Amino acid sequence: QVHLVESGGGLVQTGGSLRLSCEVSDTMFSIKTAGWYRQAPGKQRELVASITGRGRTDYADNVQGRFTISRDNSRGTVSLEMNSLKPWDTAVYYCNADLSRVPPYWGQGTQVTVSS
Repeated sequence: QVHLVESGGGLVQTGGSLRLSCEVSDTMFSIKTAGWYRQAPGKQRELVASITGRGRTDYADNVQGRFTISRDNSRGTVSLEMNSLKPWDTAVYYCNADLSRVPPYWGQGTQVTVSS
């Protein structure tokens, strides 16, 4: 069983920044591709950023250039730096420590609210 604990969400104004962190309890974390998802009310959960075990990153078009995903394999963490936040970034954000696993493990998520 893999446990994920997300933190760092909150309320910010448009243009503000937040940094999300996820602690992963998985001894094999370092070799897995991890990612951050988000789910807005009434919408499906979507992948916003991913990072391979070696640090290769990929982003959804709507966050490219504003969000940065990173990981620390020695600490078992994956983070998401979010800048220039927009109201439509408002969602519950979830990390996934193994994008290849079906069904995935999810943490409790962390709420991000961007006010206009």
